[in-house]
Amino acid sequence: MRKLAYGSWPSPIDAALAAAHDGHPEWVGFVGDEVWWTEPRPAEGGRRTLVRRHADGTEESLLPAPWNVRSRVIEYGGHPWAALTGDDGPLVVFVNFADQRLYRWEPGGRPRPLTPVSPVGAGLRWAEPQVRPERGEVWCVLEEFTGEAPTDVRRVLAAVPLDGSAARDRAAVRELTDGRHRFVTGPRLSPDGRRAAWLAWDHPRMPWDGTELVLADIGPDGTPHGARTVAGGPGESIAQVDWTHDGRLLHASDRSGWWNLYLDDEPLCPREEEFGGALWKLGSRWFTPLASGMIAVVHGRGATALGILDPETGEVVDAAGPWTEFAPTLAAHGERSETGVPPPGGWGRVVAVGASPRSAYEVVELDARTGRARVIGAGHDDAVDPAYYPEPQIRTFTGPDGRDIHAHIYPPHHPGCVAPGDELPPYVVWAHGGPTGRAPLVLDLEIAYFTSRGIGVAEVNYGGSTGYGRPYRERLREQWGVVDVEDCAAVALALADEGTADRDRLAVRGGSAGGWTAAASLTTTGVYACGTIKYPILDLTGWGTGETHDFESRYLESLIGPLAEVPARYAERSPATHADRLAVPFLLLQGLDDVICPPVQCERFLARLGDQPVPHAYLAFEGEGHGFRRAETMVRALEAELSLYAQVFRLTPPGIPTLELGPSPWISA
Repeated sequence: MRKLAYGSWPSPIDAALAAAHDGHPEWVGFVGDEVWWTEPRPAEGGRRTLVRRHADGTEESLLPAPWNVRSRVIEYGGHPWAALTGDDGPLVVFVNFADQRLYRWEPGGRPRPLTPVSPVGAGLRWAEPQVRPERGEVWCVLEEFTGEAPTDVRRVLAAVPLDGSAARDRAAVRELTDGRHRFVTGPRLSPDGRRAAWLAWDHPRMPWDGTELVLADIGPDGTPHGARTVAGGPGESIAQVDWTHDGRLLHASDRSGWWNLYLDDEPLCPREEEFGGALWKLGSRWFTPLASGMIAVVHGRGATALGILDPETGEVVDAAGPWTEFAPTLAAHGERSETGVPPPGGWGRVVAVGASPRSAYEVVELDARTGRARVIGAGHDDAVDPAYYPEPQIRTFTGPDGRDIHAHIYPPHHPGCVAPGDELPPYVVWAHGGPTGRAPLVLDLEIAYFTSRGIGVAEVNYGGSTGYGRPYRERLREQWGVVDVEDCAAVALALADEGTADRDRLAVRGGSAGGWTAAASLTTTGVYACGTIKYPILDLTGWGTGETHDFESRYLESLIGPLAEVPARYAERSPATHADRLAVPFLLLQGLDDVICPPVQCERFLARLGDQPVPHAYLAFEGEGHGFRRAETMVRALEAELSLYAQVFRLTPPGIPTLELGPSPWISA
């Protein structure tokens, strides 16, 4: 073992390696007996490809660059593809990110557009396609912009002809609903095809505040009739709806304070844990019914597991395996069967996406009959010796008023290096985005990038995070910029007080809503020596009056309060208001194509910094939106962040380019 100061340990985990492993498989589904999913390609401009796993286990990327299978509905997107098998091979329908059109593709041909380009605003967008060959249509969610403003938008359920007749004729798109709700999810058809169910909600609610479960009959003309709300409301969040094999309505509701499953109105497995989550992307699935009558579920308190729920007994049997976290994407083989005859391969195959602190997200198949699970796609491959991976601790800290704060602590870790005995390590507090979200306990090479060099990381699931019930989630109601900041500071100071971290070498970082928390922490607490602020919200008044997209345009009414009633609170909480208080170095990272947290927020913040002699850097990246996807961007951002800590904490990490820090705004595109 070598004795080297924290922050100077040599590591094989460089920024390029971390960038190459950023992102994970998503949107799994069965096409016949095959399993398909989308997968990121950071080295190909950050696009997502559609991967097909053949019956023999080989994998194929179906669409070459520049095709990018990704929807922009509500900006965070939704399920972007659907496919079915035929005599001549699969028929695939997908959303292409560049123009947001729906395309039809069959092997051997080129993708053909099914929908037109809109001349108005941000265009026509689609999500959750469902191919209905008996009608020659694709049913999906349509998001249509009606003007230039980000809130000039309507959303309906729509049917798109499969023959391409709508590619130049918007009128050929058949609307299935009347647009009475601001937001809708894709319809789930009953096994007999005679009813459809979907979720809907309206401003100022977010889907985790309150949603409605809408039920409608499908008439002979293939149109939903008699739509009515059968569950949910302003104070009840229904995260997902589906049908059992025998035509009963199944949904996840938090009416008890936890997202639990209900069959019609009867609770199936009442527990103080979550069987649902925050609906940031349309088509997220925390459960899927099986044709056998069982239900595959992603559930847990904090961390999540994949299990099979028996609705008769309420018992859940979890899959055995190393995975400690599962993403909200599930699919089952033969989940629909009108004849009662098992499909080829049986009824028991479930696919999910799971990860652990020692493995990145991978596609997992569970045999519901035997309980056996195995990796079948995007398998984790150790790019470096796993001895360099961090060894996390799941901890609960005590915050103001004695409240619990959940966190994951990643101490510095290196198989061949230790620090001198009397030295305490620097720590960076990570604030997750959302803020209605959660930091999962999974292998993240960005974390390993720091811990393997001797810098600790503390991921804080502050009050307002999901995974711990509705009361924990609602701690942030009208307290954003207070509770999140206090909780992060409480964890940082607790680590210092117990001798885990160096009190003089604490930093904070976050992206999006986490960028807000980082900036608010730097301008109000005096706890941190520096910070990294990524694609942040910085000025509430501007963000809440037209500087963001429609989905979150009223989010601040629950996080801060109605602007008309508490305008002073918007100004007082905003980091931009207190830019003159900044006294420590910081790094500001921004995508120039970001429509959720636009560059004007950063520019206004820097302008209000004025002549303050605070060392800082502003890196703005062309072609990047909300969250970085290109490998070269991620490399530049990660190396710049490490250089900031090295300069402030007086560390000597080998081989890291020096970030230029200036007392006045400095921009690199």
